[in-house]
Amino acid sequence: MSKLGDCLASSLGKKAVMAVTGLLLVGFLIAHLAGNLTLYADAEGRAFDAYCAQLKSFGPLLYVAEVLLALLFLVHIYLGVRLTLENRDARRSGYGIRNTRGRQTLGSATMFVTGTLVLGFLIKHLLDYRLNSAFDAGPAAAVRASFRQPLGVAIYVIGMAALGLHLSHAFRSAFQSLGLSHPRLVPLLERTGLALAIALPLGFASIPLYLHFAS
Repeated sequence: MSKLGDCLASSLGKKAVMAVTGLLLVGFLIAHLAGNLTLYADAEGRAFDAYCAQLKSFGPLLYVAEVLLALLFLVHIYLGVRLTLENRDARRSGYGIRNTRGRQTLGSATMFVTGTLVLGFLIKHLLDYRLNSAFDAGPAAAVRASFRQPLGVAIYVIGMAALGLHLSHAFRSAFQSLGLSHPRLVPLLERTGLALAIALPLGFASIPLYLHFAS
């Protein structure tokens, strides 16, 4: 096996790849939120419809981007499950002393649970929008219709709460996995991670709440 293969097969290598895919997914979330916020631009949803039409205008490039995004999600999910199982096996076999480096938070203690909730939300999100013909016919109208029922709003808000809790640990942990844990850098990473963990979920969750109560 090559040195690169040996590295990727190691626990540190898996954590590094998971960190890179996670940071790229955070970048996607920021861009996705920016597009979704166009729903606030006008009551008729013209700005959001125009945004969706602009994405479709990229043609085959859009499908390439979607495939790459799907691969990012799949790699991130696979490594998350793999590392969780490996850590569980190591604890059961009594190998070494349990790693207690750093303080444990609710976010770090529930990473697998919140990751699973986010995955479930993602599947529902794809079924409701990307794979729904009604969304292609009228994006803004389809989004408004999906949030007329309180259950739809509740599911979205719960999904975003899980995302926020996941991000509260994931962002800082990603840089640590990449070896960027200088004492002077840690406070900045923690503040940035906390800001993202609050701003992104609130930004996303505000949309269904606004559309539900404004309609």
